[in-house]
Amino acid sequence: MINKIIMFAILILPWFTWFFTSPETRKKYMPVTIFTSLLMTIIFQIAYTYKWWIIHEQIVPWGYMIDVSFVYGIFSVGTFWIFRLTSHKFILYTAVNLIMDAFMAFVTLPLLGVLGIATYENMSPWQYFLVMFGLSFVIYGYHKWQQKIYKSD
Repeated sequence: MINKIIMFAILILPWFTWFFTSPETRKKYMPVTIFTSLLMTIIFQIAYTYKWWIIHEQIVPWGYMIDVSFVYGIFSVGTFWIFRLTSHKFILYTAVNLIMDAFMAFVTLPLLGVLGIATYENMSPWQYFLVMFGLSFVIYGYHKWQQKIYKSD
């Protein structure tokens, strides 16, 4: 029961930080947030197929494939805030992603294993880190492309 409470909190609470942003800021960073959620959904589908990790607890019926609380909660909002605070400086963006992805791969996911929420199966923490860190460059490129579109309007 405590795991489900934690998972619901990870899904819902980060969205309350949006009250600290303007509508213009939300509009500027929402495309990259949605794109990142789409990419993470695809990665979770691949992970499910190849058993990169196993999700033991879920809060929605399809949660055994996609950790909804992570993908649509803290990861989406975290992406929003990382871009809000660092997208104007590539080196800073890269450093923040390096730290956050390492923390996720080597601290958070092993902790989820201890809690019985999810465990690595056919993927090592280093492989997870490399996938997520590599993804950050795809996301950055998408964001820069989107910014050019908004500037041309």
